[in-house]
Amino acid sequence: MTGSEQGRMDHLLDIFFDYLVIERGLSSNTLAAYSADLRELRGYLDQVGISGWSEVSRDHLLGYIEWLGPDLAQRSKARRLASARSFFKFAEQRGEVSRNPATQVRFPKLSLTLPKVLSTESVERLLARPDATRPIGQRDKALLELFYATGLRVSELVDLKLSQVHLDAGYLIVFGKGSKERLVPMGEYASEALEQYLGNGRAKLGKGGTAQEVFLNHRGNKLTRQGVWKTIKRYAIEAGIKQSLTPHMLRHSFATHLLENGADLRSLQAMLGHSDISTTQIYTHVARARLKEIHRKHHPRP
Repeated sequence: MTGSEQGRMDHLLDIFFDYLVIERGLSSNTLAAYSADLRELRGYLDQVGISGWSEVSRDHLLGYIEWLGPDLAQRSKARRLASARSFFKFAEQRGEVSRNPATQVRFPKLSLTLPKVLSTESVERLLARPDATRPIGQRDKALLELFYATGLRVSELVDLKLSQVHLDAGYLIVFGKGSKERLVPMGEYASEALEQYLGNGRAKLGKGGTAQEVFLNHRGNKLTRQGVWKTIKRYAIEAGIKQSLTPHMLRHSFATHLLENGADLRSLQAMLGHSDISTTQIYTHVARARLKEIHRKHHPRP
């Protein structure tokens, strides 16, 4: 393959990545995943002598999936194929290829992996741990209460600005994936914890700075995703929670507990910011599995 041919293939990838950021508004993490997947595919095609995207066939993509090896998880292979489908759809719309070869490749069959959730008792123990007499404790109390009350993604939580908080009305304006805006109610406990933090602890953490994010670290800067993870991990240990708790588990717990208490899927979809309700439906499986476990443990004739 000549340098100019390589350049044309790379140039189309760069145009696609710009499209993902500018027109679809994807996050830096999602963009990084697309970039890694497609540059890996690009490297494979280079090895097998492909000199242009229009030459790629179904057989090339099947060879690529096989080349990834048996040790790579099926879910990871499915993600790479999804990235290829999106890219070739874009290339087809631009007239760079005559058809999307990835649509002719079946996704690997995936086993259903249910999200891990906390019990309501574990959540209560976790929420009780922060010392709300101290600025950091007020921040952590508000953070945990808000996380569980709203089911925000951790990226949405750390990016949350003061202007997005409407305490009197009891809701947040959240900008999720693709910069899509949604309204999320907070509930009384989260509102009270957030009001205490904003009225006291945040000013002490902010140290007169100009940061607009709600949650700050001890230096007065925006709290990072890693900072949130460490905070949750520490309180989980203090609360005696044996599970390896992650921020996303609080989101899963929010969704599952709402569904168990009668929330409908469409409302849950809106609060979680899912574009497709099929993504939300996983929580119905979680709720059923939990009910079966409760029946098995407590019924006299399980």
